[in-house]
Amino acid sequence: MPFRTLDTADLAGKRALVRVDFNVPVDGGKITDDTRLRAALPTIHYLSTKGAKVILLAHFDRPKGKVVPEMSLAFVAEPLGKLLEQEVAFASDCVGPEAAKVVNGLENGGVALLENVRFHAGEEKNDPDFAKALAANGDLYVDDAFSAAHRAHASTEGLAKILPAYPGLAMQRELEALDSALGNPRKPVLGIVGGSKVSTKLDLLNNLVAKLDRLAIGGGMANTFLYAQGHDVGGSLCEKDLADTARQIMATAEKSGCELLLPIDVVVAKKVAPGVDAETRELSEVQPDDLILDAGPKSAQRLIEAMESSNTLIWNGPLGVFEVPPFDEATVSAAKHAAKLAKGGKIVAVAGGGDTVAALNHAGVSGDFTFVSTAGGAFLEWMEGKTLPGVAALEI
Repeated sequence: MPFRTLDTADLAGKRALVRVDFNVPVDGGKITDDTRLRAALPTIHYLSTKGAKVILLAHFDRPKGKVVPEMSLAFVAEPLGKLLEQEVAFASDCVGPEAAKVVNGLENGGVALLENVRFHAGEEKNDPDFAKALAANGDLYVDDAFSAAHRAHASTEGLAKILPAYPGLAMQRELEALDSALGNPRKPVLGIVGGSKVSTKLDLLNNLVAKLDRLAIGGGMANTFLYAQGHDVGGSLCEKDLADTARQIMATAEKSGCELLLPIDVVVAKKVAPGVDAETRELSEVQPDDLILDAGPKSAQRLIEAMESSNTLIWNGPLGVFEVPPFDEATVSAAKHAAKLAKGGKIVAVAGGGDTVAALNHAGVSGDFTFVSTAGGAFLEWMEGKTLPGVAALEI
């Protein structure tokens, strides 16, 4: 990887400014899911045990450059301290005298959390002066927030231009996993892209058909491709105005030698509701009032067979309306098979995106994939082949 790694850094006594993602879900002032706090623990532990002074930078919500008391990060310090089993000092600002006072009071190995960086307009503007003010409290910069890497902000990109910059352990693991999936994968590579609309994933599809050996398309977006091929999709979700675009993507795939796997049978119902009567239909049997809500068993089996003959799998988006059983069957069966192959070391399986993570959790297999990214927008932009400012800034 073209980055400095933390194991090469001189850390004892140094002030390490660490960008983390603590934009956690909250209800009534309490954190309802501490996944993002836990994700930062390995890097914080590593730096602390090496004798660094660990200074955490994060944003919370969207205060838009103003101090909004209810968007303060103060509530994070105590639960983070419990997870770390050590006190976490909190500074009421991320720059200036208040921040300096807390940072200067840290002992080697100590941890401090600074106030919401987005309380300052200079953060989202990537203002060089604001970045310098942040840098005044650090000797080195560590970015452990891949989920914010698609933003060119002062704390995600500007700091890396001022201080020696390193990826944190979570960021490094993410970058290595992504490189193994699309950067330098073991071929053949199979992609799965699902979700509701083609329009939201045009860049993604155009990038993937030029890189993958096979690409399976599922979810509502598959209906647009089926319609573009001349199939009747009944009353299903379908972007008919994008039929020409779908045909162009299919032509690009053929030209690039990427085999497109579209559903060959479908599961339909008259409405979307739990336990509703559902039927499996061949594509030629779809009725005018049918809603296509999942890929059929033949389609799922063909996808499983494609996994068996692949060495790498990259997955973004479900194959059907998995939140409403019985329209979760194709997603669950494919996810379980991918997980079995990954756990057995037969395939590198990388997945990401909000709906994808939820679908894999629904199938109970997230822990068995090679890597599951929770980064959302950053993961999608990476799959689209876009440069992520927060990653590019770390490159040597």
